[in-house]
Amino acid sequence: MSEPSVPVADDPFGGRHPTSHERQTGLSWDASYHDGPSPWNIGGPQPAIVRVASEGGFAGAVLDAGCGTGENALHVASLGLSVLGVDVAQTALAIARGKADDRGIEVEFEVADAFALERVGRRFQTVLDSGLFHTFDADERPAYVASLAAVTEHEGTLYVLCFSDTGPDTGPHPVSREELRAAFEPTSGWTVATIEPDRIHTRYHDDGAPAWFATVTRI
Repeated sequence: MSEPSVPVADDPFGGRHPTSHERQTGLSWDASYHDGPSPWNIGGPQPAIVRVASEGGFAGAVLDAGCGTGENALHVASLGLSVLGVDVAQTALAIARGKADDRGIEVEFEVADAFALERVGRRFQTVLDSGLFHTFDADERPAYVASLAAVTEHEGTLYVLCFSDTGPDTGPHPVSREELRAAFEPTSGWTVATIEPDRIHTRYHDDGAPAWFATVTRI
């Protein structure tokens, strides 16, 4: 009998506590990348991120939290910015590094837990969360928001693109505008500047799924 192409680790979560999404699916984030493109891997950056980048919305050192296979990080880095993409999925990071090499783009990709971003040992003027916030349940959000705060410079900008609870054909784990505001309230070190309706493109939505695009400032 031949050996499996992807060895099964004794602990697929690498010693960390699995997130609510992982507990619901029974799979680690890394497993999402073992059998072809994940549902959120559209082969390019999210249009919302391209738009904001074209408007000069990214500045200074940039962190892409939950970068996956790196398309958003690669796009921002291609504009000449210093970008670090982090994820817990080592398979996704290997794919991202391969893309960077193939395209000749200078960008960093590292393994990091979204709940312990301070271990990266750096701070950033702009932080991007494209499709990560909505995967955490209400109990997980305070720790994640605090982790983001630990690595964001004073008056730095955080962008959150997440599935919204409005409109038809919503994506999994939709959140409300009120939930976003509650998560990033001043007592947690943030102030919400804007929350605008947008779209998240996936492999299963022809014109994207309803989303919120939040601009949040570190205080």
